[in-house]
Amino acid sequence: MASEQQVKRYLAYWFQVGKKVVVRNGENVLQPQRIIAGDRYSQEFEELWQYLLSPESGDCYLTGTSQTISELLTSKWDLEPCSRCDMPVPMFNVGSPPESCTCNDLSNWPNTDLPTPREPINTQNRLSAIHQRLRHGENREGGDRDRSPDPKNQTRESSRLPESLNQKDYLRLVRDRSCCPLPQTSTEPTDTR
Repeated sequence: MASEQQVKRYLAYWFQVGKKVVVRNGENVLQPQRIIAGDRYSQEFEELWQYLLSPESGDCYLTGTSQTISELLTSKWDLEPCSRCDMPVPMFNVGSPPESCTCNDLSNWPNTDLPTPREPINTQNRLSAIHQRLRHGENREGGDRDRSPDPKNQTRESSRLPESLNQKDYLRLVRDRSCCPLPQTSTEPTDTR
């Protein structure tokens, strides 16, 4: 069974690629201009969503589909990724799937040159998580600095960069290390037989 949040996400994704919603049994066709506003859905999308849930909208469905929004909210339907474009599509959870995908009437979809549709992202939370991961890595690295040098780990110690190295020199050093590794010299005698 598709949850209300999944159906809302389904509509938001398809609106982002140009789909419209038919309301009042075909009387009108609507499409919000703005779907996402920062870390949440836009006010326009939220108002349309509330309208679609209300009895005033009548039977409403995405263009190119036959399942109404109210049907998708019943236990008969699930929303699964399309095998062609990976977008959410209705799947009848008992019996056979619908005859065609929601993307069947979009000539420009799937289009890998465009960003894929998405849900709102809280950038503050995302940046905080990245910051925490970086700080966690800093703490582990800081613990290594306090230890006395390990003779077996000379390559790690010698690979540390001086604090005053500028970006250009650093990039050159990285390039030289990754592209042109130094040949390993062997101290063992070679067999000349």
